[in-house]
Amino acid sequence: MYKILVVDDEKPISDIIKFNLVKEGYEVVTASDGQEALDMYHSEHPDLVLLDQMLPEIEGIEVLRQIRSKDKTPVIMVTAKDSEIDKVIGLEMGADDYTTKPFSNRELIARVKANLRNRQAAGQGNDASSSQDDIQLGNLVIHTKTYMVTKDGVDVELTHREFELLSYMAQHIGQVMNRENLLRQVWGYDYFGDVRAVDVTVRRLREKIEDVPSHPVWLGTRRGVGYFLSSGKMDSNDN
Repeated sequence: MYKILVVDDEKPISDIIKFNLVKEGYEVVTASDGQEALDMYHSEHPDLVLLDQMLPEIEGIEVLRQIRSKDKTPVIMVTAKDSEIDKVIGLEMGADDYTTKPFSNRELIARVKANLRNRQAAGQGNDASSSQDDIQLGNLVIHTKTYMVTKDGVDVELTHREFELLSYMAQHIGQVMNRENLLRQVWGYDYFGDVRAVDVTVRRLREKIEDVPSHPVWLGTRRGVGYFLSSGKMDSNDN
């Protein structure tokens, strides 16, 4: 049984989230402020965290930062802040997903299930990855069976979502994919948010795998169409 940590300082919201998750068969623990969230995280070792952004004691973004400094536990930000910059900040800090208040219970459960599936695939190797050998692109190696990436022989720390995106694109070298398609294939369900999540994840990947992120060699953009992973040097129009 998966264990989920729900962090929200509004008890009615926390209670309804817990009620719906328990109905789906999950074990649920709750915290009402940032410090309690970190304490519960370390003591309960949840499989996934639903994290409010605005919390007393310690802000949700700082809780996320501390979780990310330890491991790759999936974190879904649940926040009343719905501006683009607030969403981007959460994604830039390493959140796997986000939803804004008010949200539908069906949407939230879909997000939870999708992120847990990705976690399970990362632990076991998904069918598409496990059937392939490592993929090498110059000094970059994607180890599809171990969910690791190395650059010049040094491990590159990627989140689950970043690896899933890179691995999927590596299985379709040279194919230009629009953001809606990437959301369906990588995020694993009918995505309820906006496609900005793809842009942020691509930018984070470039910062980690490219020598000069502003002039990418591998992860290209076809303007007005989408993104692609190249097997060689790209045309200047594809950066």
